[in-house]
Amino acid sequence: MNWNQLTHIAQLETIDRDFATQPILIFKHSTRCSTSSMALARVERSWGKQTTSLPTPFYLDLIKHRDISNSIAERYGVEHQSPQVLVIAKSRCIYSQTHSAISVEEMLQETQQG
Repeated sequence: MNWNQLTHIAQLETIDRDFATQPILIFKHSTRCSTSSMALARVERSWGKQTTSLPTPFYLDLIKHRDISNSIAERYGVEHQSPQVLVIAKSRCIYSQTHSAISVEEMLQETQQG
């Protein structure tokens, strides 16, 4: 899985502009949390098994970039959680799950409907 790193708030503008016609995934990860590490590993394993078109994946290290997480929460109207997966399409959040509820299969179903 080739993650694009979210390291600057300005990237959210770029995402909304450059990915206006295709969905993206944001994985918000706490590098200090074992639950978050397990969720990340589960996403990465499931991701490799998919044969359908996948959203472009972005990774956010919450420990280093809490300001970006706060901006995501405000921009897309979601509560901050960790771990958390969001799918953004047409500048809005169409899927959001946390912890053990994170499912690549469910996310893809929502993406195809959204």
